[in-house]
Amino acid sequence: MMKRILMAGLILCCVPAAWAAQTQEYSLKNGMKVIVKEDHRAPVVVSQVWYKVGSGYETNGTTGISHVLEHMMFKGTKKHPAGEFSRIISQNGGQENAFTSRDYTAYFQTLEKSRLPVAFELEADRMRNLQLPEEEFIKERKVVMEERRMRTEDDPNSLTSEQFTAAVFVNSPYHHPVIGWMNDLENLTANDLRNWYAKWYAPNNATLVVVGDVKPEEVLKLAEKYFGRLPTSEITPPKPQREIRQQGVRRITVKAPAELPYLIMGYQAPTLRTAAEDWEAYALDVLAGVLDGGDSARFARNLIRGSQIAAGVGAGYNLYARADDVFTFAGTPAQGHGIGALEQAILGQIKRVQDEPVSQEELDRIKTQVVSGAIYELDSVFYQAMKIGILETIGLNWRVLDDYVARVRAVTAEQVQAVARKYLVEDRLTVAVLEPQPIDQGQAPRMMKNGGGHVR
Repeated sequence: MMKRILMAGLILCCVPAAWAAQTQEYSLKNGMKVIVKEDHRAPVVVSQVWYKVGSGYETNGTTGISHVLEHMMFKGTKKHPAGEFSRIISQNGGQENAFTSRDYTAYFQTLEKSRLPVAFELEADRMRNLQLPEEEFIKERKVVMEERRMRTEDDPNSLTSEQFTAAVFVNSPYHHPVIGWMNDLENLTANDLRNWYAKWYAPNNATLVVVGDVKPEEVLKLAEKYFGRLPTSEITPPKPQREIRQQGVRRITVKAPAELPYLIMGYQAPTLRTAAEDWEAYALDVLAGVLDGGDSARFARNLIRGSQIAAGVGAGYNLYARADDVFTFAGTPAQGHGIGALEQAILGQIKRVQDEPVSQEELDRIKTQVVSGAIYELDSVFYQAMKIGILETIGLNWRVLDDYVARVRAVTAEQVQAVARKYLVEDRLTVAVLEPQPIDQGQAPRMMKNGGGHVR
């Protein structure tokens, strides 16, 4: 344990140097942004292409289209038929995949550094030359529909989470699930995908992020060679869809076959991009750590080990999103306790933060955890690229990363108390309860955790 503490202290001392790693940004003539970060610890490179399109760009009737198109991006071009993309990357000793979220769709490869041109050639080809044959579309749509059944409809907790999100957001672009509603998937057509692809998949709507054992000027030359001549599209940004003001508590009940009840509570809250003052987002991030920052945090100490009201309970806040998001609590009551008792216990912990400023000792401990977690993330070249891609795609500059440690350290107990009082209030609250129903004999519910994105 002592060794771990000393390591954390050493890493925290070195934070400024770690975040100051060399990063270069370029723009190609066709509008494609290229961001390169050097990390020479291993002869490895991560290449990611980020498109500014996801479920938050979709409208009623076509929900899930971004995720289905992500699947279809592996179905080939005239130059590289279906299956060739993955085969070529594997043949070159690499790994590849893709994911869709509310604000973006991203494609990535991890390769030995000399193989970077392979990734660029393949990604450039499918950026503008994708084929979308009807027969392949029909097969892949069925795959996505089965994915939805497995990850959401047959998973009571995920089903509750989906219903919760739809209740929290009435007119926000985050109302729809990333994977789409089943009825929309059933009626999606190949032509819908062709139009969506033509509209959003273009260099002037994309960011290329490269992190690893590379030289920025060499990466730029490769990017110009493979992506520089690609034609642009006329991109019309989505209209701002601010969530209507909530006027009181919203409550829903989800009845589904399940073994245990499940509670989700959430308060509409701003993100770094939407907050009236950006310190609020950092204070909310620290507040999440105060309540659910490990075994010594308040939830674990007071609700799981102390009162033993919760079998499991957590808090979550997303600092980086394009629109307002939600500060979430989720948990399962311990045996002998009901959902109502767990809800009141969570509300009690919230009220305590609102009434009593967090002690300096507790605040310092949480800050150390938050900051050290951010530093440990630097061990992964993939995660470095991921953070850059997210920030750029949601409309924040990647340089925000350089500010994160200092901004978290600057958060005061009074600021944590202030955001708890301002945002964790009844008129912003939505509560969803899973009411377990009998499980058919021989059919156990799947308990897969379903996050905000979907990976192919």
